[in-house]
Amino acid sequence: MPSAIVVSCSKLLAKMGLTIVFVESATAGRLCSEFALTAESGKILKGGLVCYDACLKEDILKVPEKLIKKYTPESAEVTAELAKRLKKFIPADIHAAITGLTTPGGSETPEKPVGTIFIHVLFKDTSLAIAEVYKGTPEEIMLQAIDRVALTIISEIEFSGSH
Repeated sequence: MPSAIVVSCSKLLAKMGLTIVFVESATAGRLCSEFALTAESGKILKGGLVCYDACLKEDILKVPEKLIKKYTPESAEVTAELAKRLKKFIPADIHAAITGLTTPGGSETPEKPVGTIFIHVLFKDTSLAIAEVYKGTPEEIMLQAIDRVALTIISEIEFSGSH
C-alpha cells in the first residue's frame, strides 16, 4: 500500500492534469510501483524504466560511459543525465530519476555510505537535484526515498502554482 505522501502526490498530479514517468536504479521499480497502486495511476502514470545495472544506463538511455566512470553509476551527475535522457525517451510532464546505494558494495565510500540516494526531478523549466542519506534496511531506505520524491513533486507543484 502506498504511503500517504505518495497518495497525496498522485491526487495532486491528477487534479493538475499532470503525468509522470520514472527512471530508477536504486529503487528497482518500486517507485513506479508505489504510484501504480494509487487510485489516480491511470490518469498520471506513463511508466518507468529500471536501469539497475550501469550498462543499462548506457545501452537504453545512452548515458555516456565516461560520465559513469568519472562520477560512478550512483551519483548526482548520472542521475541528472538519466532524467534528461528520459525526457527525450518518454513524453510526460514530470521526469524523475533515482540512483543510490541501498546495500553495501557498488560505489560505496565513507563519503557516500549505504543509504545515499540521488534524486533528480524535471518539471516545466525546473531541474531539482537532491542528495540525502537514509538509514535502515534496503526497503526502508527505498520507501524513505520514494516519499522524498513525492514530497519534492508536491512542493514544486505548489511552488510553481503560487507564481
